[in-house]
Amino acid sequence: MDIKLQAEEFALFRRWVEEISGISVDDRKTYLIENRLGGLVAENRCSSFGEFYQKYKNSCPPVLRDRIIDQMTTNETLWFRDMHPFTIFREVLLPVYCREIAAGKRRTIRVWSSACSTGQEPYSLAILFLEAMRTNSLLKRGMIDIMATDISDSVLAQARSGSYDKIAVNRGLSPEYRARYFTDEGRLWSIAPAVKELVKFEKFNLQDPFAKLGAFDIIFCRNVAIYFSEKFKRELFAKHAGILTRGGILFLGSSESISLYSNEYDMLEHNRGIYYRVRK
Repeated sequence: MDIKLQAEEFALFRRWVEEISGISVDDRKTYLIENRLGGLVAENRCSSFGEFYQKYKNSCPPVLRDRIIDQMTTNETLWFRDMHPFTIFREVLLPVYCREIAAGKRRTIRVWSSACSTGQEPYSLAILFLEAMRTNSLLKRGMIDIMATDISDSVLAQARSGSYDKIAVNRGLSPEYRARYFTDEGRLWSIAPAVKELVKFEKFNLQDPFAKLGAFDIIFCRNVAIYFSEKFKRELFAKHAGILTRGGILFLGSSESISLYSNEYDMLEHNRGIYYRVRK
């Protein structure tokens, strides 16, 4: 049964979705809510979106709330996506951190992948760190701490498994890295324990306070702010600035910009890639 979303119901659902996930649905995208949540409405034996809203708005079971978030979240990702941030990490940031380690000014590198989806981003960073260890004796496994979070339970389960089908494992991953860091198990490819052990996955809503997460040298918040309201973008970048270490680095998606929402960062460029350094 196809359940149509009425205009007055769209206004209610749009506010509700933003309230629980931070995702802002454009006026022209009624179809997103209709297509992504229509099945849940029918599954819960509601004849309309309005009935579903009235039934669950104020007493939504956590499992159902998580399913709403899962349905509304876009989880497009691939290995070394857009490449520029990873080039900057390898060619600019790691050499600086190595010099600081050699001088006794640094002992660890702490990184947060703040919308990690199915794990390709944080695992890509772990691979680059392991690659750097092959040629730099200063770097040790315990020196990097990669925390990866997402709001969706389903994508976190996939990320924690470290297993990917043949299509996913070939999206952005070189044959060399695939051979070195993955095992072909037939239907799935499994990432090597050496990579998996460097990443810790946790569920986290970007609307929640950041202080409990601790401080980070690098934050990846890519291709997620585009789904948020103008107000939440300003709050989000301010919260990121608050937990970045002195001179800490923020990476955004290639189509995202910080200039309209914060003056707490300097924009830097390397090899046509953009990144942001917090002013502290």
